[in-house]
Amino acid sequence: MRNRSSWGRTVLNSMAIWFVPWLGSLLLVSLWGPSAPASLLRRLGEHIQQFQESSALGLGLGPGAEALPKVGWLEQLLDPFNVSNRRSFLQRYWVNDQHWAGQDGPIFLHLGGEGSLGPGSVMKGHPAALAPAWGALVISLEHRFYGLSIPAGGLDVAQLRFLSSRHALADVVSARLALSRRFNVSSSSPWICFGGSYAGSLAAWARLKFPHLIFASVASSAPVRAVLDFSEYNDVVSRSLKSAAIGGSLECRAAVSAAFSEVERQLRASGAAQAALRAELNACGSLSRAEDQAELLGALQALVGGAVQYDGQAGAPLSVRQLCGLLLGGGANRSRSTPYCGLRRAVQIVLHSLGQKCLSFSRAETVAQLRSTEPRVSGVGDRQWLYQTCTEFGFYVTCENPRCPFSQLPALPSQLDLCEQVFGLSPLSVAQAVAQTNSYYGGQTPGANQVLFVNGDTDPWHVLSVTQALGSSESALLIPSGSHCLDMAPERPSDSPSLRLGRQNIFQQLQTWLKLAKESQVKGEV
Repeated sequence: MRNRSSWGRTVLNSMAIWFVPWLGSLLLVSLWGPSAPASLLRRLGEHIQQFQESSALGLGLGPGAEALPKVGWLEQLLDPFNVSNRRSFLQRYWVNDQHWAGQDGPIFLHLGGEGSLGPGSVMKGHPAALAPAWGALVISLEHRFYGLSIPAGGLDVAQLRFLSSRHALADVVSARLALSRRFNVSSSSPWICFGGSYAGSLAAWARLKFPHLIFASVASSAPVRAVLDFSEYNDVVSRSLKSAAIGGSLECRAAVSAAFSEVERQLRASGAAQAALRAELNACGSLSRAEDQAELLGALQALVGGAVQYDGQAGAPLSVRQLCGLLLGGGANRSRSTPYCGLRRAVQIVLHSLGQKCLSFSRAETVAQLRSTEPRVSGVGDRQWLYQTCTEFGFYVTCENPRCPFSQLPALPSQLDLCEQVFGLSPLSVAQAVAQTNSYYGGQTPGANQVLFVNGDTDPWHVLSVTQALGSSESALLIPSGSHCLDMAPERPSDSPSLRLGRQNIFQQLQTWLKLAKESQVKGEV
C-alpha cells in the first residue's frame, strides 16, 4: 500500500480493538475540541447516532457477536481529478451480508457524512432494516477525512483541498466499482444509496451525477440548498417550540425568550454577576469580552435548537416536551427566575449526557483548537466540517429577525471570521463558494430522478431540502412532527403513526424501484 504512514498503521492497528473504544467514544468524543454552536449540535448528533448504533449491536457482546458486520478498507486516490497524482489513502467501509440473496441481489449503500461511521450503520435502522425484504447486501462507506478514513499528512489547508462533496462523490464511484468486483456483484444488480443530513445530500447528488452507477437514492433530511445566512433554522425552532404536538406551547416559546433575556442581563452586569453566570452555565473561560459572550450565547442556542432538531429520538438528552417542562417549572412555584433556572438545569442534563465539562470556551481557545492540524482517531471532525462550510455550504445559523427567541449573537460576521482566522478565507470567497455549490448541484431543484427526499417538519433543516415532489420520479415525503433523520432510526414501540406511515411509504417506493430494476434485468436477458 502506498504512502503507509504511522497514522495509517495506527488506523489499521486500532481495528483490532474497535469494540470498546468505539462505544467509549460516547464519552471521549466530547472531551476535546471547541464547543462552538455548530460543534455542540454535531456532538449531539454523533452522541445520538452512536447511542442508537450501540443499541443495535447489543454493545457488541454476548451470543450475537458472530453476526457483527465485517470491516474493510479501500485504497482511494487522494486526488481523483488529477491522473498524475497517485497519492492514496485508506477508506473504511462496513458490510452486513447476513440477508444477501447472492450476486443478483440489490446493494444498499449507506453513505457516511461529517463524522465517524460505526458498525451499527449496517445493522439497524434503514437501510439495514429494509434489507431482509429484498435480500440486499448492506454496505456503509465512511467519508474521506472523517473517522478512521483520514489521509496521511495531517489536516493543513494544503491537505484539506482534497476534502469536498465532489471528492466524496468520486469516492462513491470508485467504491461502487471496486466493491462490485470484491463481492462479485452482478452488473445488473441495482445499487441504491441512502444517507442522512449532509450524507443525504450526497446520496441525492450521487444519483444526479452518476445515474448509470446509482439506480436510486433515499435522501433523508438532506439540505441540498447551500446558504450563507441560515436564519430559517431558528424560524423553525421558534415554531416548533410552540407546537403542542411535540409538547411545545406559546408559554414555552416565551419562557425561552425570558431565559435568554436574563442571560444577556447578567452578561451586561458587573464582574460578579458574570462570574456567577459562568459558574452556573459551565462556561469555561472569561465572559468579559463580547466575542466570548457570543460563544456562550451561541452554545445556549444550539442546546435549545438541538432539543428541537433531535426531538423524541433515542439517546437525545432533551425532547421539546422535557425542555419546556424545565423552562416553565411547576404550578404555583413559577416565578420570573423560573425560565433561567430551567435553562441552567437543561445545560446540566445535556453536559452530563455528553460527558462534557464545559458548555462553551473562549473564542481564542475555539480558534486555537480549530487551527490544530493533528488528526483525531475518533470524534466529529470540527476542523474538517468547518472547512467544508467555508468552501461549500455556509449553513451559519443566525438569529437576526424579530421572530427569533434567542440573542442576536453570534451574528453572521463573527461566524464568517472563523473561516478567515482558521483558513485565511475571506467572507467574499465563502459567499462565492456557496453560490457555486448551488449552481453545480441545483439547490432545491436538483433535477435527479428516482430520488426520494424524506424530511420531518420539526427538523430545522427541512427548509433547505426538497419537501414537495418535483415530478413523478423525484418524490418527497414530509413527516408531521418528525425530527432530523428520524426515519433512519431503529424502530421503537413509541414511534408515532405518522412516522410508521412514512417508513411504509419508503418501503413502497423501494418496492417500485426494485420492481423496475427487475424488469430491466429481464429485458436485458432477452
